Amino acid sequence: MRLKRHRFHTVIIGAGAAGMNAAVHLCEMMARKGVRSAGRRIVVLTRGLGLGASRMSGSDKQTYYKMGTSPQTADSAASFARSLTAAGCCHEDLALVEGTESLREFYHLVRAGVPFPQDALGSFIGYKTDHDPFGRATSAGPKTSQWMSRCLQAEAERYGVAIHDRQEVATLLTTGRGAGKRIVGVLTLDMAASTRRQVRANVYYCRNLVLAAGGPGEMYRDTVYPPGQFGLHGPALEAGLAAENLTESQFGLASTKFRWNVSGTYMQVIPRIYSTDAAGREARDFLADAFPTMRQMAGAIFLKGYQWPFDPQRIADYQSSLVDVLVFSETRRGRRVWMDFRGNPVGRADMQAFDLGDLPDEASDYLHRCAALQARPIDRLRHMNPLAIEVYAENGIDLRREPLEIALCAQHNNGGLAVNTWWESGLRHTFVIGEMAGTHGVNRPGGAALNSGQVGGLRCATYIANAYLEDTMDFGRAQARTEGQLGRAIERLFGRSNPRARRSPREVLEEIRDRMTAAGGHLREIGAVTAALRDAIALAREVRKNGLARAGKEPEELAASLAARHMALTGAAYLKAIKELLRAGAGSRGSYLVVGREGAEVHPSALDERTGKPMRIKPENESLRRTILRLQYDPKAAELFSVRAVAPRTAPADRKSFETAWTEYRAGEIYTHR
Repeated sequence: MRLKRHRFHTVIIGAGAAGMNAAVHLCEMMARKGVRSAGRRIVVLTRGLGLGASRMSGSDKQTYYKMGTSPQTADSAASFARSLTAAGCCHEDLALVEGTESLREFYHLVRAGVPFPQDALGSFIGYKTDHDPFGRATSAGPKTSQWMSRCLQAEAERYGVAIHDRQEVATLLTTGRGAGKRIVGVLTLDMAASTRRQVRANVYYCRNLVLAAGGPGEMYRDTVYPPGQFGLHGPALEAGLAAENLTESQFGLASTKFRWNVSGTYMQVIPRIYSTDAAGREARDFLADAFPTMRQMAGAIFLKGYQWPFDPQRIADYQSSLVDVLVFSETRRGRRVWMDFRGNPVGRADMQAFDLGDLPDEASDYLHRCAALQARPIDRLRHMNPLAIEVYAENGIDLRREPLEIALCAQHNNGGLAVNTWWESGLRHTFVIGEMAGTHGVNRPGGAALNSGQVGGLRCATYIANAYLEDTMDFGRAQARTEGQLGRAIERLFGRSNPRARRSPREVLEEIRDRMTAAGGHLREIGAVTAALRDAIALAREVRKNGLARAGKEPEELAASLAARHMALTGAAYLKAIKELLRAGAGSRGSYLVVGREGAEVHPSALDERTGKPMRIKPENESLRRTILRLQYDPKAAELFSVRAVAPRTAPADRKSFETAWTEYRAGEIYTHR
């Protein structure tokens, strides 16, 4: 094995919109402070430059949520923050920062070249998205986050930022203990240079580390995350970072052949939704069995467009999330579910036929305003959003000629690693941004995650440039102090496979996906979660002790082994958090249902698999909105992690005078507020 050592002022892991934005802002700020060739002091590490959620995810018109910019919209950062904290479990100070810095980052993207649409007077007109009381949303089309990533990458490259592609993170190297502990290096498997004969690895020593590697989407069997989206939660937890709100995952309807969210206009054009057997035969319009009238069924499908994530509060009285429940129930019966844009919804024999002239007011008004009154859904979709058709065509699916297979899928995690208002973790000099950062609460408006990633990139870059620019960390000393740690990691991760290792990386990942989908998905029950956690802990301990079985030293197999190791610990962490929340008396909230004997019946066709009777769900325990579960890795603990409830931080209520704020800013005192 060959090992190459590097030294950088700042290492950024993740080449998506958040990571690239951090690199650009850091270069801008370092240049203002007189640092020459600032880009050469920064490196971006990525396991695949074209991979990741920013590069490969989207929807009909992928939303970017910001403060209002429409001429008639009266908005403020405080109002924006209230929208983010409305459902609880969210730090008010983080929400206020995301509102305060929102427009600064939006216009930064505009300057970088992201084509957000304007009208003839220069206004960026907004629209309403899910959990949005205003019209704050905007979009650059189905590939908004791709535009963001590419435009910011171009900016970073102009500054000379190094991008080291195909680097699989193996472990994080640390020095110190307690308050003095910090991450000083990153060990990676160099997939770009490794061969079967010669494994190559890199160590990146750094003064500052920014984690922007996205969410652990590959934890789930049914997922809309891009393939290979593992995150880096496992190594971060092992290094000592705390996590918050790991319980709050979001789920939504998505296509499965090509992973893509079917929100927005995909639903607002009101396509036919039906199921077939496994072979694609015996079509059944199953939604019609659950709705009393065609008008109500069509209205629910329409509202699924901007009430897109699955929401327990929108099931009763034939609301939009009943569609999610029915789709999931149908797939659990072994049937396949399809959206077909070639035809309108089909009802029962005793139902009135679908009629654009007989829709609920909200749907009717919207379609009339858009002049989307064409006879077929595909024609309405082509009229309102032709790019939504093109994105599927680019991936081999012609919505004009074939139906689209869908399922209820994991879509986003609102929780992640704990940060302060500079997006710095509990370990100094280590920052977490994008989906890895646990900045959201129970619910968030659609598109708020893109804003959060941009604000996080700005905030961490600002702090590094002003508080850590001249950090005196001795690279040579850091290297010497981590040499033993590095050697053990190399032997454990890249050495010969332990003969006691029983499971392959693929088997481990499959087990994790099955377990998380069954126990940690949108349906949760304390008994199932407790059993799943017991198995997850056993797996994590086994993998840590014995490693994984490998056929050889092929780079791809080593990379899979690293991913499986990370995910084994990550899966256990998520289940531990879910178990503790359920033990605290949590009910259905956010984007998941808590199943229990008490509570309301979901729907006669949604059966509890344990009893065969209609499923009953526990109502939300609203008192838990005032707490956040914080999780810390503890290898000596019986369940590997310690969990405690903390109160959400409040936003400062006092407002300084201009003169006081100006004095503190010039003196650099604002960077002492952590």
